[in-house]
Amino acid sequence: MTRLETFIDAAFAFAVTVMVIGAERVPDNATALLDAFRNVPAFITSVAVLGIFWRGHWLWSRRYGLEDGVSILISWGLLATILIYIYPLKAIFGSMFYFLSHGRFGHPLGARVEGQTRAIFASYAIGIIALGAEILLLYLRAWKLRKALRLNAREEFLTRAEFGGWFIPMAVGTVALVLALTIPDRHFPWSGWIYFSMAILVPLYRAWIRRRAPT
Repeated sequence: MTRLETFIDAAFAFAVTVMVIGAERVPDNATALLDAFRNVPAFITSVAVLGIFWRGHWLWSRRYGLEDGVSILISWGLLATILIYIYPLKAIFGSMFYFLSHGRFGHPLGARVEGQTRAIFASYAIGIIALGAEILLLYLRAWKLRKALRLNAREEFLTRAEFGGWFIPMAVGTVALVLALTIPDRHFPWSGWIYFSMAILVPLYRAWIRRRAPT
């Protein structure tokens, strides 16, 4: 493990801790305890999303072990984005579970001014785009140093494959951002549901990569 990987791991752990601390005070009675459980689905889902980007950085670090200035700078950008992104992340998933469970889980966005909901969804989309772009930049850095890293043909193929893999959340986030800012109110939920397209696009892309991978 490099020191950079260790630091980023700690930063992701801190981001998860912030989500817990920033949720509610510690329940001190049965009613408060049961009410706190309303946020459990949103918390678990938020951690799962953070885990996707954590694994992206972890895999990049284990493959290349880079600790040069550019890689450190990009990783710091990733860290800053994560710490900002956790707020719209939890808000979006909280409102999603509130909608799906008819108020049994999660919480409403509570937007009181026109345009606030669009701003929250837009900030979430920008976060997705930024995180995907930062992981992509790390792989581009590794690709630029492929000669120094002495990557073989298969390693070069896997590096190039990551470009397309991280372009998917960037593309979906861009579509979601456009929808959040322009779609009519009656169709506005699609600016959130569009993210579930990645559950189809990512497996399809991985299957395509496996077929093309050199032996």
